[in-house]
Amino acid sequence: MDRHVLHENCAALRAEVGALTANWRAAGRYAPRSDAWLRSFDLGFSRELAARGLIGMTWPKEFGGGERSNVERLAVTEELLRAGAPVAAHWIGDRQIGPAILRHGSRELREEILPRIASVDAVFCLGMSEPEAGSDLAAVRTAATAVDGGWRLTGHKIWTSHAHHATHAYVLARTERAERKHQGLSEFVVDMNVEGVSVTPIVDLAGEHHFNEVRFDEVFIPAHRLIGRLGNGWRQVVEQLSFERGGAERVLSSYPVLAQLISYVTEHAGSELHTLVGSLVARLAVLRRLCREVAQALDDGQAPVRQAAVLKYLGNAFERDVIEALRHTELGREPSSESAFGQALLASPGFGLRGGSAEVLLSIIAKQEARA
Repeated sequence: MDRHVLHENCAALRAEVGALTANWRAAGRYAPRSDAWLRSFDLGFSRELAARGLIGMTWPKEFGGGERSNVERLAVTEELLRAGAPVAAHWIGDRQIGPAILRHGSRELREEILPRIASVDAVFCLGMSEPEAGSDLAAVRTAATAVDGGWRLTGHKIWTSHAHHATHAYVLARTERAERKHQGLSEFVVDMNVEGVSVTPIVDLAGEHHFNEVRFDEVFIPAHRLIGRLGNGWRQVVEQLSFERGGAERVLSSYPVLAQLISYVTEHAGSELHTLVGSLVARLAVLRRLCREVAQALDDGQAPVRQAAVLKYLGNAFERDVIEALRHTELGREPSSESAFGQALLASPGFGLRGGSAEVLLSIIAKQEARA
């Protein structure tokens, strides 16, 4: 696409999203919050985005998509995150499950699932983490056993955001016992409303419920719900995590706090925070450039594993520093769970865990550099 045309398209998309979120806020239909992409769930808002063609933007039209670029999609996601909009209903399906199915799923699976994600008829949760596994994604015990017509799934997942709302789950399961734990893993799409699936809420310290435990007890999965090749799950999930780690949500989850900081130093001339906030804004500019480079790599058909890991590692540190900076103002002295600062503070322990800990990310970066 011509660079000038791309710039104009992105500007138009930003304006459209800005007007939509402003109208919703003015009507009292949502209040901006930190960590909105994970914690703020509103099917109505997501479906309005879908009606405007703003979900599944990069997918082929035959599968319900808009055939736009990942750079254009980045413009939309940045504006949604800056507005603290309630996007959790579609975020996981649009961000990573759809692209994973598009890359690796059978045509039957693409035709079945992708249009439903794009219209928000399908809401996905992620069945990755397991009890006692920590950040070791390969320590999967959940197992799928081959049976006539498909698979039987038994196991236990944890920290599964919005499983109580989800119509479908992405599940990483062991389909073969192998010498190395990274081998013998496969990816599946599982219906959440079938017999054998149970969801137990996990309420956090703020009294919010978005985490869950999910148990699968001999759950039947039709054969075509396998994503990609049997036993190739580890290679596929590492690629998929580049979609998860390389997005603007690794940089802008605490944007409402940064906006407050900027307003504060603007109103308090000569504040000692001017230099600190200036450095944060400069870091944000660099991180946004990294987001764009990841998006451009995706448009080029690459799986930018290392770039996404770098972005998440640096983005986690940036977001923690934004929150810490607000502590130096009266805005941060008495945080409440209703304030942008309080919401970001409560969410911050998860910044360095979800999508991979710092140690995991540094290992990925080092290995990728060694191969280069």
